Amino acid sequence: MTTKDGFVSETGSLRAGPFDLGYTIEGSGMPLIVVGSAIYYPRTFSRALRETLRLIFIDHRGFAPARTEYAAGDYDFETVLDDIERMRTHLGLERFAILGHSGHGYMALEYAKRHPERISHLIMVGTGPSHSVRHMALAERIWEETVSPARKAIFAREMAKLGDDIAARPEDRFKSLLIRLGAKSWHQPDFDASHLWSDVTVNNPVFDHLWGEVFRDIDVRKGLNALTASVLLALGRSDYLVAPAFAWDEYRDDFADLTVRTFERSGHTPQLEESNRFDEVLLSFLKDERERR
Repeated sequence: MTTKDGFVSETGSLRAGPFDLGYTIEGSGMPLIVVGSAIYYPRTFSRALRETLRLIFIDHRGFAPARTEYAAGDYDFETVLDDIERMRTHLGLERFAILGHSGHGYMALEYAKRHPERISHLIMVGTGPSHSVRHMALAERIWEETVSPARKAIFAREMAKLGDDIAARPEDRFKSLLIRLGAKSWHQPDFDASHLWSDVTVNNPVFDHLWGEVFRDIDVRKGLNALTASVLLALGRSDYLVAPAFAWDEYRDDFADLTVRTFERSGHTPQLEESNRFDEVLLSFLKDERERR
C-alpha cells in the first residue's frame, strides 16, 4: 500500500515459536533492516529517509506478541539472531544494510558476523561496548562529574514516580523505566517519550535476559575477524544510559573499517533528536561505501 505521504508501506508478521514477529516496511531504495520494534522504531526515523531508503523495521522476541506461554529457551540470544535470518528469508532479501539502536546494536553486530555475505553496511546507534559493570561505571562517573544540578533534579523527580508506575502497570515496567529515565536518555532532559511507546508490546523476561545478562557479558571483539561490512557508530553526547564514547577507544583497532560520529545535541536517540544531521551522516556513509565497492 501507499501511505498518505506517498511512501510505499507494507506490514505483516512471521510466526517464530510462540511469537509473532511483526515487520513494517516503508520507503523505497537501498534496503536497511532496523532491528527492534516494528512499532516503536518507525516513529524515530525521519520521513525524509523514506525517500532514499527502504526501511525494514522488524521485531525481536522482546517486542513481539506471544501466542502461547514461553520459557527461557524461547528467547536465548542465538534464537533472537536466528529470527533475523528467518525474517530475511521471509522477505526475500539477499544483501542489505542493518542498523541496531541501543542494545539492538549488538544484535545487528552479531548477525553481521554470522552472515557477512548478507550485510553491506552495519550501523550501531547509541550502543556502548557492553553493559558490563565496568562500562556502566564509566557512564555513572560521567553522570556524576559532568551533569548539571538541574538535569539531576529532573532525574530524581522522575525516578521517584517509577515505583507507582510499576505498581499500577507491572507488565509495562520496562517501558515505564525508559520513560522515567528521560534525563539520562535525551539531550532535552524533560522530554516525554511516552508517545513513542504507545501500543508497543514488551516482554519483560526477554529484556531482563538480554539486557541484564547477555549484553552485560558480551565481548564485541569475539568473531570480529569475520565481519566484512564497514561500520558506522553513531553516539549522542548527552547519552548517559550507556558507556561514554571514549569507552570505544580500546576497541577501535579491532574493527577493519570503523567510522565514529558524535551528535552534540543528542542523547540516546540521535536519529530522532538530530534527524537532519543523522540523515546526512547515514546517507553519506552508505553512499561513500557504495562508491568504494
